[in-house]
Amino acid sequence: MKAPDFWHHPHQLLSLLLQPVVALYQWGYRLRRQLATPYRAVVPVICVGNIVAGGSGKTPVGLSLARMLQQQGFRPVFVTRGYGGSAVGPLRVDVTRHDATAVGDEALLLADVAPTWVGKNKAATVEAAAADGTHIILDDGLQNPTVAHDLALLVIDSDYGFGNGQLFPAGPMRERLASAMARVQGVVLIGEADGPELKNFQHVPVLRGNLISQLPLGHHQGDCYIAFAGIGRPEKFFGKLREMGLTLLATRSFADHHVFSRQELAALQNMATSKNAKLITTRKDYVRLPPELREGVRVLDISFTAFDPQLLGGLMKKTSLPQSRLLLEKTTPRLPS
Repeated sequence: MKAPDFWHHPHQLLSLLLQPVVALYQWGYRLRRQLATPYRAVVPVICVGNIVAGGSGKTPVGLSLARMLQQQGFRPVFVTRGYGGSAVGPLRVDVTRHDATAVGDEALLLADVAPTWVGKNKAATVEAAAADGTHIILDDGLQNPTVAHDLALLVIDSDYGFGNGQLFPAGPMRERLASAMARVQGVVLIGEADGPELKNFQHVPVLRGNLISQLPLGHHQGDCYIAFAGIGRPEKFFGKLREMGLTLLATRSFADHHVFSRQELAALQNMATSKNAKLITTRKDYVRLPPELREGVRVLDISFTAFDPQLLGGLMKKTSLPQSRLLLEKTTPRLPS
């Protein structure tokens, strides 16, 4: 879905009218948490999550953590729901065979860095993936009560914060900040804006960092672009391009995880040709394009850089697997087959 405009502004009438639906949604969420028995994996589980719908930067953070573990000689494995894909799983992603319609766009991005498993049942997918590496990194899952976490990080976009501050569907928040803070061991605050008041995070470490963008391959001075994106907040992507000094002649927004048709791509390519411009999109959108239609489409790649890498390293040390967990591995309850 595309985030509605009223999610970004406070005191909107529609948000007030949706409060009964908010109450019903939150009742279901609390009931699910009360009834769940979290599955404890035999390897450390790191959850990288957020509390707002749409992009907060959790995937770049997760990729950064995976690379850090790899540099230390570990073998991290990603687990993700595979949103937008048809695979029920548990399934190990093979980038040579699977496309976004099968496993979702985020899974393809993650699989470029580390082994990645997708599945609708997160606990079963974690159990299957545990035999594939030394650490599990959950891409999202902070609101999923079926898996126990050894380290949970809450990722927040300091520029956006929490939108209008309302709970879904009256706003973008999946849960209250206080509720999430009771379950996390660290906060990752992306961007240099003041963002949410730091007093909210006094009892946990706060890691600040930025998303670093790279100029698209083949960029030359004077190039003009038609930018398109189907992500949580396309305007953020367009703003980043302008901030980098790129000239945008037009922009086109689509719903998050949008599957592009040939007709849509043809219309974008025709517009670019008529304006003597190049097409540019996000990496997440690029992997959803049919391979035969990717030619000539430029990509803006981003990566997460921590302002204090030592603090990040300190948080990661909390995921060392206690010897007692290894001794109990044979007696760890298994999931029903």
